[in-house]
Amino acid sequence: MRVAIDTRWIYPEISGIGAHTRQLVRHLARVDAGTEYVLLFRDPALRDRTVADCGLADHPNVTTELVPWGVFSPASQVFLPGWLRRHRIDVFHSTNYMIPLLAFPRGRAGRIKAVATIHDLIPLIAPNATPRALKRRLFPLYRRLMTEVGARADRIIAVSDASRADTLKHLHIADPSRVRTIYNGVDAAFSPLPDGVRLPSTNDVGRLSSTASRARQVLYVGRSDPYKNLAGLITAFARARRLAPFPLRLRVVGAPDPRYPEPAALVRELALTDAVDWTGYVDDATLVDAYRGADVLVLPSRFEGFGFPVVEAMACGTPVVCSDIPVLREIAGPAAEFAAPDDAAGLAGAIVRVLTDLPRRAAMIAQGTERAARFTWDRAARDTLALYREVATL
Repeated sequence: MRVAIDTRWIYPEISGIGAHTRQLVRHLARVDAGTEYVLLFRDPALRDRTVADCGLADHPNVTTELVPWGVFSPASQVFLPGWLRRHRIDVFHSTNYMIPLLAFPRGRAGRIKAVATIHDLIPLIAPNATPRALKRRLFPLYRRLMTEVGARADRIIAVSDASRADTLKHLHIADPSRVRTIYNGVDAAFSPLPDGVRLPSTNDVGRLSSTASRARQVLYVGRSDPYKNLAGLITAFARARRLAPFPLRLRVVGAPDPRYPEPAALVRELALTDAVDWTGYVDDATLVDAYRGADVLVLPSRFEGFGFPVVEAMACGTPVVCSDIPVLREIAGPAAEFAAPDDAAGLAGAIVRVLTDLPRRAAMIAQGTERAARFTWDRAARDTLALYREVATL
């Protein structure tokens, strides 16, 4: 079996989909030596970095190919079907929604099978959640594209049961067996600090109780799109500072987005400039340190497909406060504190409760570590491989 994986979703700055793609490739290579994997890249520098990062040179069944088209290019739609045929591909997997539609006709099975991962349908379900995104400006085209992907892909991978339910409903898929939940994993690098090692700001319970004047660090990891609700977090943070018996600082980790200046403007309006640190994009090692150094991670999103920061923080031993939406209930279970995303008072109260209720905090750390251990890339890779083998026999 020859499987082509579209790794053009790995960009210079690794975000959720890029991380998903990179980890899937790395672990498929580790668990499966019998399948021939062909990885599609456009950028030779990103190809070389991925091969090195994932140790792919040690796996002769994994090869790479450069194509001259971007993943969103019309030329990719026109020429990629022929490329797949010439390279004798049996299964094509796009780790995001875009597939070459001409390669997979509606209503009839082709020789090449298509697997598409759909992480979420936020732009389709709530177009105003990303008001300045290209998908919003081209909404009729995006809606038609997603409908076509739903009709043409042989199997669709959803990264949570909540996302699977959205996919079945909004893409009007009548056969539920065509959409499978395969959870993301959390990399082994996301782990608690070894015993005896401390960062300048630590989430160690004993130290919290003995240093009442130390500033506690509230961490946010993610983008600035309105559905991420960073502005809501900033409002809640301002309330939490008035409630907490010690100083609080907010650290925002994520690439700045000039399309959405509102969170930064709100920080100035609320006179929080000296209490908020804008870290920007960070590499993996720095991100791990950010989780380990935080006293609480807050993810106040109105919509998510999975919620990487939740499991990454829990794996690092950092308690989590997140919005009370179905997907985050599914992922975090009893290990997190929840509040409605637009309830600033509720979010503020949850933040302060996690920082001051030390028995609850200790329980959350233990539950979070156990919960995060359920999400492994090895399992995701094995489940994906089983899906490839299933679809190849259709």
